Amino acid sequence: MTAAQTPVLDTLADLTAISLERCALPPRELMLARIAALIAVDAPPASYMANAGAAADSGITGEDVQAIMIGVAPVVGTTKVVASAGNIFRALGFAIMVAEAEMAEATDAKQ
Repeated sequence: MTAAQTPVLDTLADLTAISLERCALPPRELMLARIAALIAVDAPPASYMANAGAAADSGITGEDVQAIMIGVAPVVGTTKVVASAGNIFRALGFAIMVAEAEMAEATDAKQ
């Protein structure tokens, strides 16, 4: 998929980048807070996708996400933590599909 095919996701990614630039927190701490907030509001997979690049760029790992889930579970409840895990996995599946489509386009363009 090209940027022209994902204008909403691209806009959300731009907003994420702007907030990283303007926030007093270091990027890693901001992304930790943002992931905790996504879990707390039962965010859909697209919301995790919109933050995935910035989270990865700031050094957030899968272990960090698990630690956040453990940390917020007593506050937000088990159901939101379990739901967030499913939404994160769906977002990861979408990211894999997009990457595969981009690789296929690149291969077709070379032929």
